Amino acid sequence: MALSHGADSEVGTLKTVMLHRPGNELKRLTPANNDRLLFDGIPWVARAQEEHDAFAQTLRERGVEVLYLTELLTETLASEEARQHAINSALSGLHLGDTLRTYLAAALGDASPEELTGLLTAGIRNDEVRGGHGLVTSLLSPYDFLVDPLPNLLFTRDSSVWIRDRVAITSLAMPARKRETQLTELIYTEHPRFAGQTETIHGWHNEYVEGGDVLLLAPGVIAIGVGERTTPAGAERLARQVFQADLAHTVLAVPVLQERATMHLDTVCTMVDVDKVVMYPNIADTLRAFAVTVCERGDADTDLVLDVAPAEPFLVAAAKAMQIDTMHQIDTGLDPVTAEREQWDDGNNTLALAPRVAVAYERNDETNARLEAAGIEVVQIAGSELGSGRGGPRCMSCPIERSPLGAS
Repeated sequence: MALSHGADSEVGTLKTVMLHRPGNELKRLTPANNDRLLFDGIPWVARAQEEHDAFAQTLRERGVEVLYLTELLTETLASEEARQHAINSALSGLHLGDTLRTYLAAALGDASPEELTGLLTAGIRNDEVRGGHGLVTSLLSPYDFLVDPLPNLLFTRDSSVWIRDRVAITSLAMPARKRETQLTELIYTEHPRFAGQTETIHGWHNEYVEGGDVLLLAPGVIAIGVGERTTPAGAERLARQVFQADLAHTVLAVPVLQERATMHLDTVCTMVDVDKVVMYPNIADTLRAFAVTVCERGDADTDLVLDVAPAEPFLVAAAKAMQIDTMHQIDTGLDPVTAEREQWDDGNNTLALAPRVAVAYERNDETNARLEAAGIEVVQIAGSELGSGRGGPRCMSCPIERSPLGAS
C-alpha cells in the first residue's frame, strides 16, 4: 500500500518528519575545522544527543512519525546499485588521486550497509587508512580528511523540501554540505518507501537553493529567501519548476541580508498559524518581496514567461498572495537587544506541529512569552548544544507529510 507524502503549508498538522540524530560526525569537529564545517562552536555530543532524543520524543508524543535519515540511508544502501552510486559520489573529489581512490572504493565496497552509512556521514581521515598508501597519503597530514564528515546533516530541512506531493532536492551552496543532498536524493529515489512513487524536482546539480529559505506560506504560495545560501538564479529555477508542475501560483522572492545571523529566511521568519509569523523585528520594516507569477506557459519550465512585480513589504506581499487581509507579526524578544540575542539563538526558527502549535527552544523566554500571548501553544525543548551549528527546531526537521489545511 502506497504511503502518503507531501505538504502544502508550514502549519498543517505534522504527520511524518525526517530527523538526523547527532552522531560521530559531530565528534570530528575541532577548533581547527569547525569554521570550515560551519559550526560556531564544538558541541558536547552526548548532551546534543540527549536534547535531540527529547525533541524526537516530543514529536512522537504529538502523534508524529519520526524517520531517521541514517536509518533510511542504511536501508537504501542494501541495494548494490545505491551503494555504488554513494561510493562514487563520495570519492569524486579531485584531491584523492587514482591510487587512493581505487583503494577507498574497494574498502567502502566491502563495508556493510551500516558501516558504509557511518563512513559516508562521519568521514574518513588520512590516519584511518590501512593500506593503499601512495603519494597523496604521504603528503597529506595524518589528520586531513579524505572524505569529509557531514555534521550539518543535523539540519535535515536544508537538503530537501516537500512541495505538495513532490520533493525538491536542493542544491547546497557551501562546500562542506554538498554531499548531503546527494545522499538525500539517493534515499528518495532508491529507498523502498519512496522509490517509484516519489517525483523529484530541482536537484543538487542545479543553481543553489537551500530548504531553510523555502516557506510554504499557503497552498499555492511559496516564499524563497535569497541571500547567503540561495542565489537569485536558484530562486528562479525553483520557481519555474513549481509553476510548470502547477505546484504554486505565486512565488515570493525575498532578499535576505548575506550574513551568518540571517543565513536563511527561516532564521528571521517562520509561520506559527495560517496568518501569523514570528519575525525578527529589526528587519521587519525592511524585508521586501518580489511577487513572481506566470505570464505565458510553454512545454518546459524554460519556456515559461515570468512576471516579476515591483518589490513590496514582505508581509503585505504575502497577505496579497495568500488572499487574506493581514499577515500578523509576532516579534522576537521584547526590545531590540533581546530581539537580537534571541534571533541569534533561533528564537524565530520554530517548527509548527499544527495551526497555533509550535516547537521552540526553551532558552528564548521572551519570544516564547510573546508567542503564548498571541495564542500560540509553545512546545519548548532544550537546545543549548543543538544550536551550535546555527539552527533551531525548523532547521532540524524535514516534514515529509502534513495534513492539508482544512483537514488538520
